[in-house]
Amino acid sequence: MTYYRAEDIADDIRPLLLGQANGLNRFAIATLVATDGPSPREVGAQMLITQQQHWGFLSGGCVEDDIARHGREVIATNTHRLLRYGEGSPWFDIKLACGAGISVLVEPANIDDPAICTLLSGYRERKPVSWQSNGETRKASFSDVSGVPTQPWDGTNFSAYIEPPLRLVVIGSDATAFALVALAVHLEIETVLVDPGGPAESPIAGIEYLRSATAENLPLDRWTAVAVVTHDRESDETLLAASLSSDAFYVGAIGARSRLQGRIERLQQLGVSENDIGRLCAPIGLHGFGKSPRDIALSIMSEVKRDFHSRSARGRSAGVSTSSIAPSSLVGR
Repeated sequence: MTYYRAEDIADDIRPLLLGQANGLNRFAIATLVATDGPSPREVGAQMLITQQQHWGFLSGGCVEDDIARHGREVIATNTHRLLRYGEGSPWFDIKLACGAGISVLVEPANIDDPAICTLLSGYRERKPVSWQSNGETRKASFSDVSGVPTQPWDGTNFSAYIEPPLRLVVIGSDATAFALVALAVHLEIETVLVDPGGPAESPIAGIEYLRSATAENLPLDRWTAVAVVTHDRESDETLLAASLSSDAFYVGAIGARSRLQGRIERLQQLGVSENDIGRLCAPIGLHGFGKSPRDIALSIMSEVKRDFHSRSARGRSAGVSTSSIAPSSLVGR
């Protein structure tokens, strides 16, 4: 086991592929295709492997170095491998601390592969992709059919529905907005700061910054969360109304409970339906945190992340989440 590798934190190979594209030709993708028993990662988790380096983890550090070794041999031989670790594995000297059994498909690929190109186009254009691979042949296409395949792995073929990543739109200009944007950037979340009439330059590098956002040009889709973290600016109420009427999966607003009814009445005046008003998370964030900007930012991010991953849990067969932290009320609805 190798400890403290910053590369292990990587949770999505798509930005890694984009970042490596200029110097990357041959590489291997290792995909967790099946688990038997408890597992630190869900089916579909991936590692990216080159001859020099590897990113991501599939089993909490137990097998990653060995998977990377196989990946480099896969690159050299241009032949895929199906690896088994834990229960049912031929490698009795490699132990899984969780006591489970996992199957990992390791396949060679190159940056010009049509399926890889479609995968990366979906990432850039925020379009979901239907993915299939048997290790030798990959197929990828844009897909509007939502949901995790009922049988991701049939012993030969792996199928996945790969969604765009979480995007966070922060509407605000105070210390809480700054803290929330900084946290999102640290977590490598696509972040948009909206501050109508704000400074000419973004206060934080590496994000999209909108000074003149309107209801029509807010970047909203069903993988986007919106957090309104300033108090009662007229422009914020208009943008909040637009967000509630959009496909954004999460819309929250800061503010005291005693003022919530007044906000609801203003949203009604702006034409927001009762159903859409019912989607509003207010006061924003999880309970139990402090009131400093960083504490509020952490509570908001925790709620956003919980709801984003609960969406995936609802798409699984029988409504069962692989994460014990996904609230049953969210999984079932």
